[in-house]
Amino acid sequence: MVGISIATVWEFEATLDYFHVKETERITYPYGEYFCRTINGKPVVFYSTGVRKVNGVGGNQYMLARFSLQKVLVVGTCAGIDERFDVLDILIPDRAVQYDCTVKEVEPLLKPSFIVEIDVLKYGIKGNGTIGTADRAVVMWNDYLELQANGITIADTEAAAIAYICRKNAVECIIIKGISDVPTDETDLDPLQSNQEQINVYIANTPKVMTRIFDDYLHVFI
Repeated sequence: MVGISIATVWEFEATLDYFHVKETERITYPYGEYFCRTINGKPVVFYSTGVRKVNGVGGNQYMLARFSLQKVLVVGTCAGIDERFDVLDILIPDRAVQYDCTVKEVEPLLKPSFIVEIDVLKYGIKGNGTIGTADRAVVMWNDYLELQANGITIADTEAAAIAYICRKNAVECIIIKGISDVPTDETDLDPLQSNQEQINVYIANTPKVMTRIFDDYLHVFI
């Protein structure tokens, strides 16, 4: 069975709409809800986990035990960091790293023990670089610049932690992320206003990202 891990409320709502999920098909579990479908002849469970690393890891560990998943696809939105990519681009990273697990003043920001290499070449796809994960979302401009300087391509708040726990369970993990927003320089703006504007952009772009993932990429990995 394949698991599809989805973090935010807006991402999961877009998923429910896309697959025309009825209220009676939605099952509650400790981290959110899940529903099942058959895709390419294989059973697939779609589940929401809630945001940030603790929820992402907890929800996935629960589902790994509940359904004995052979593969996990982490799908959803992310912040764009590498300027070569634009909003609504879909990326398949071949490396995932948690960058908030070090004392960065004395250690490298990207510590090898928290890096997970992901083999996407076997699907005939060239990976799109590194996804960085931290509990602190990339909103402030200085955070954005720091990630750029360390070779991060895109960033979110759960994917690399999920990839890490999948590796612990010897379960394959593939990350499929679409850029919903890019941090902006808030130096001359009210930080609260700047943050709200970024959230508004994220909410507007989330259904577009999820549709592109489900239309063009999901079948490749199932």
